[in-house]
Amino acid sequence: MEYLVRFAQVHTGFHAAELESLASLNGIELEILKYSANSPFCIVWLASEESARRLISRSILASGIYEVWGSGNDYATLHEDVLSRTSQIRPKYRKSSFRFTVDGYQGKRSQASQRALIESFSYLGFDGPIRMHNVELNICLFEEYQAHAPEPKRVFLGRWLAESSRAAVTKYDLKKRHYISTTSMDAEVALVTANMVQAQPGKLVYDPFVGTGSLLIACAHFGAVTIGSDIDGRCIRGKAERHIVSNYQQYQLLHRYLDGFISDLTHCPLRQTRLLDGIVCDPPYGVREGLKVLGTKDGSGKEEVIIDGVPAHLRPNFIPPKKPYSFEAMLDDVLEFAASSLVESGRLCMWMPSANEDEVELEIPTHPALEIVAVCVQPFNKWSRRLLTYRRLPDADIRDETPRAKKEQAVGAHADELNRFRKKYFEGFKTTSKDI
Repeated sequence: MEYLVRFAQVHTGFHAAELESLASLNGIELEILKYSANSPFCIVWLASEESARRLISRSILASGIYEVWGSGNDYATLHEDVLSRTSQIRPKYRKSSFRFTVDGYQGKRSQASQRALIESFSYLGFDGPIRMHNVELNICLFEEYQAHAPEPKRVFLGRWLAESSRAAVTKYDLKKRHYISTTSMDAEVALVTANMVQAQPGKLVYDPFVGTGSLLIACAHFGAVTIGSDIDGRCIRGKAERHIVSNYQQYQLLHRYLDGFISDLTHCPLRQTRLLDGIVCDPPYGVREGLKVLGTKDGSGKEEVIIDGVPAHLRPNFIPPKKPYSFEAMLDDVLEFAASSLVESGRLCMWMPSANEDEVELEIPTHPALEIVAVCVQPFNKWSRRLLTYRRLPDADIRDETPRAKKEQAVGAHADELNRFRKKYFEGFKTTSKDI
């Protein structure tokens, strides 16, 4: 049966991917029949109303789902289609209380014009009371216009079935959160990431670049147990009463926070076994400061240092040495860690930057044990960032069993030498003769 998904016209590159992820999570057969990133109206095929309600119930980018009663390129074809599709449906709602609304995209009508359109559907024969709230039947007329066109190019009539979880965007708004930093992930994008990693009760999700916990809080919202780490101990500890734990407490989610610890991914203390259901991460791009990992540039300093009879690394306020690191090598490390830590069909959702147009482009990293499920793009001005979603393949489906060589570390001692994206970012993404 056909249904209309009404999207909010934001993050359009994520719309279809979020729907497909939620369908996979719920074991729902989904077919996207008509969709364009330029339109908030998506027509899908689903087996039942129950499937439609389950699909939309935790969507962040959609506002609701409707049973399609008719569609057309003009009102003549719409009325004809409505009469054909609803001949067996209308009698069921003849005495029901009802509400009729008009939803226009890139165009609007006066109240008088809307009333005339609604009255043109009088043949539906509804005799029940008209109500604005707590109605049994909520009918919506959708109009899609070309910009500045006097008449719509597509029209739909639909029966409202269920709303989404879009209200969570307001609940988790960073402006209301106790503990944030300049790199805290926007609530809407974090919640979409949680949907892409398929966070749910009974799953364990890890963020190796946890920061202030934005991604993990979104996963906890959907029921997952979460754990995080960060090389910067200040992020983990916070200040006074503002820290990651206080964020979980703010949303009554502390029971879904397993723990947080100080570490970088190249020295992760977690036992190397496949126990994680999901990994979410936004690795540092090295823009504000160069990307670093634990260690020294020349490899020295591994000898234990004793101060007043106590090992230096066990003393309060110990700051471990750090060395510059290649961003592309870090992406490779994330994939290697995911391949060895995710359960079968577990997901990795990783953000990575990308320059627009013909500027420097970072290759999407791959791994023989990980299948790329979706690549979603969030554009900014001269650059974008991509959300890469991977699925851990069953061992039997891994074709290349050759031991995988670690990506060679970029040569250089400075941040710009180790990170092509960072260099281009501060150059304003200007093309030079070397880049051509």
